[in-house]
Formats: sequence, structure tokens, C-alpha cells
Amino acid sequence: MNPQVWWYLSRSSGIIAWVAITLSVLWGLTLSTRLLGRTAPPAWLLDVHRFLGAAAVIFTGVHIFGLVADDYLVFGWSEILVPFSSTYKTKTAVAWGVVAFYLLIAVEISSLTMRRLPKPMWRWVHRSSWLLFVMVTIHGLKAGTDVQNVFFRWTAIISTNLVLFLTLVRVMAQNRASRRNPGSTAAKVPAEAGRS
Repeated sequence: MNPQVWWYLSRSSGIIAWVAITLSVLWGLTLSTRLLGRTAPPAWLLDVHRFLGAAAVIFTGVHIFGLVADDYLVFGWSEILVPFSSTYKTKTAVAWGVVAFYLLIAVEISSLTMRRLPKPMWRWVHRSSWLLFVMVTIHGLKAGTDVQNVFFRWTAIISTNLVLFLTLVRVMAQNRASRRNPGSTAAKVPAEAGRS
């Protein structure tokens, strides 16, 4: 067996996890901004959003397992689970990934238990997906060895711009709704549309 198989597994699963997080955030923003229409989204649209979130968790797990199993770089469980404990050359970039992992778990747990959580709490945790995207992107660009790949860099640039654009659309739509109906629950409707 190729001795670098764990390193390749870790790299590829890390990129797939980043893509899944990116697509989940983009999909969630698209649903919540109602770009697909004014009526409530069909169940399968929400299922796609849930699937992408679950895929992000699974591939992040594979990414972590690959790092621990690899013999070339020394990543033990403390380096994986404790920010700034890694001796890897980009210690800060690895810390971004560690914190992003905890945030990913929090977002996924909030999604699975959303019917049991108070709506404001769920909304607060779920909106941190935007921060999760930022952290994972920084982690990939600073700690990842594929940053020199032109396709990877352009994908990061395009996806970041799409997330920013959809975030602005959402904020503007929410502000318009708030001005039209101050103090009413109608202002909160766009935020609720993408609940997953």
C-alpha cells in the first residue's frame, strides 16, 4: 500500500468537506432569500440542504481520521481537538480548522434538534454557518497543501463572492421586510424559510 494514502485521503476529504460546507451555506442562503420563489420550499429542497450538512460532517471526520493515521505529519488527538497545540508550520491555520470543527458540530446538532430548541437559539447557532464557511475557507487556504492549485483558488474566490452576494441579498430583504412591517413577525419570515 502507498505510504502516503492517508495523506491523500486527508487532503481529498478535507476539500470535499469544504465543498459540502460551501454548498450547504449557498443552498441555505438561496432558500432563506427566497430566490427560488415566494412560497415555502418543497421538502426535497430542505433535504438537499440537510444532506450537504451531513456530508460535511462525514467528510470532516474522514479528514481528521486521515490526519491521525498519517505517519508523515504528526497529528495526534490533542493536535486535532485543541487549538494551537499543533506543531505544524501553520499553527494558526490549523487552529482555524479545529475551531471550525466544533462550530460544524454545533450547527449540525442544532439542525437535528431544531424542533426542541427555542427559535432564537436555533437561529443564532444556524446563522453561525456563515462564520463556519469563513473559518473553513481560511483553514483550507492557509493550512492546505492544495492552495497552489489554480482550480482550487478560483473555486474559493468564486464561492466566497457568491456567499457574500447572497448574504447581502438576505440582509437587504430582511431590512426591507422590517421597514414595511416594524415589530411584526413578517420581518422574520425570510430567516425562517431556510430552516433545516
